[in-house]
Amino acid sequence: MLSLVCSSGFSFINLDVDLSLYKKEPCLQLLGHCDGIICLSNYRDDIVLCNPATRETMVLPESCLPCYSSISNLIPQTSALGFGYDSRTHHCKVVRIISYWEERSGSGLPHHSRVEVYSLATGSWKELNVKVPAHVWYSPCFETYFNGAFHWYAIDDNRNEVILSFHMGNEEFQVIPMPSALSLYDYSMCRSLFVWNGRIALVIYPRKGIEKSFQIYVMKEYGVRESWTKILTIGPLTKVEMPLAFWKNDEILMEGSDGLVVSYNLKTQELKDLPIYGVPKSFATLVYINSLVSVKGGNRVLDGDNTGENVSTPVTFFFSSLQIIKTDDLLLKSLLLLHFPCLFR
Repeated sequence: MLSLVCSSGFSFINLDVDLSLYKKEPCLQLLGHCDGIICLSNYRDDIVLCNPATRETMVLPESCLPCYSSISNLIPQTSALGFGYDSRTHHCKVVRIISYWEERSGSGLPHHSRVEVYSLATGSWKELNVKVPAHVWYSPCFETYFNGAFHWYAIDDNRNEVILSFHMGNEEFQVIPMPSALSLYDYSMCRSLFVWNGRIALVIYPRKGIEKSFQIYVMKEYGVRESWTKILTIGPLTKVEMPLAFWKNDEILMEGSDGLVVSYNLKTQELKDLPIYGVPKSFATLVYINSLVSVKGGNRVLDGDNTGENVSTPVTFFFSSLQIIKTDDLLLKSLLLLHFPCLFR
């Protein structure tokens, strides 16, 4: 069920969006947003595009890569997915990294990886002849689209923590180093990546604890390690699990330990509860701008009369049984939160 939640009184309006493919799935991964289209996956084989404003959905065709390896003892597995906008072709793209793991490997790293890209311009997948310079690893609320590129938390061949990015335009990878001040292999700390005031922001915080402090680093010059600058530290705060997204520039949404979403004002240092509830430790977020662009590609725009809504209105999305929160943000931006009990893999 997908619901529109108005900010004035938080009244609910149900929307008819068919995500029947995922009724069988215990969890979904929110990949990103592009031109009013959101991308969801079960992080195995199935990927669906959805425009909540038009209620239009489309399941992507199967991978162009074989589901087996030419080497008998290697097991293929989708290790990364990303969704973003190609400014050169003016179309959205989905990128998939498939890694091949040895059955009894003790290295913890895959044997090799292959890459494919789906373009809404062509409606098909193609394999890229590129080397993946780092191996994508999971970190809560990290996967981020920014400035034409999708970003993942990754480990390079020297086992350094890095940010792996894929540019949707030139279809090339880039490795971005983490701040030098971070302690390597400190698994007691989490790393989350966001976009804040037009720049990449990295938030470092404890994995466990009743009280947590959140250190915020900003990369002032994209791709340059020396430009990482520690801006501020939030907290210590009690009963706050992790950051979700920067909102309205001076506020950051965070997940409370009881499954309640809270908002922290960076200027006033005020923490307030929001009427958004969900399953603890299973949130993901993105900034969303709605549109009438068709998920079928080809830059088709659907007739606005099909929706029955004024889709120029900014909305904030919250997925808990798939719900949407509508805001009065004049910047025409909104926030999408997705959560299911077993989101983390």
